[in-house]
Amino acid sequence: MTLVFASNNQYKKREINSLLGNSFTILSLHDINIIEDIPEEEAEIEGNALAKARFVHKATGLNVFADDTGLEIAALNGLPGVHSARFAGENKDSSANIEKVLSMLENAKNREARFRTVIALILDKKEYLFEGIVNGTILREKKGTKGFGYDPVFVPVGKNQTFAEMELSEKNRVSHRARAFEKLKEFLYQYQLLNNK
Repeated sequence: MTLVFASNNQYKKREINSLLGNSFTILSLHDINIIEDIPEEEAEIEGNALAKARFVHKATGLNVFADDTGLEIAALNGLPGVHSARFAGENKDSSANIEKVLSMLENAKNREARFRTVIALILDKKEYLFEGIVNGTILREKKGTKGFGYDPVFVPVGKNQTFAEMELSEKNRVSHRARAFEKLKEFLYQYQLLNNK
């Protein structure tokens, strides 16, 4: 089965390829010559994921999935949430986003947070949503050089490393994205079986 992933983020594509395995061919936006930025203007993570998937499906007619992820911090009333990628500005600067979060949490005792990923799938013109959540803590300083986004300051519950310190295989066992994609993968396998695709 071939699916378009409505993103050009190569880190995400690598994660997703390792999560979904060899049963699926994943094309990026670059692979299908969509180069414009897809608007992300919805008020909720679910809305952004659906908007991206619908944009690509309308442009190509292909089966497509899109994800949107937010870091939701308890002491900041759920911020940065849907604004996670652009928290410090429109240029999506991960370092600036982290610095803004650490600055806002400077005196906070409660550093609980969660990552939440929502995947929107459009398959044979029907829409489906899948969600993955991982709870954790925000550190006071960055640790690790792997991963992307807020990975250097997020330690998932039950672990003593940030996502940025983990090997990809380890991160894929526990991450929010992995949990959402596990649900997507299970759905796609069942769909293939039922529809002989």
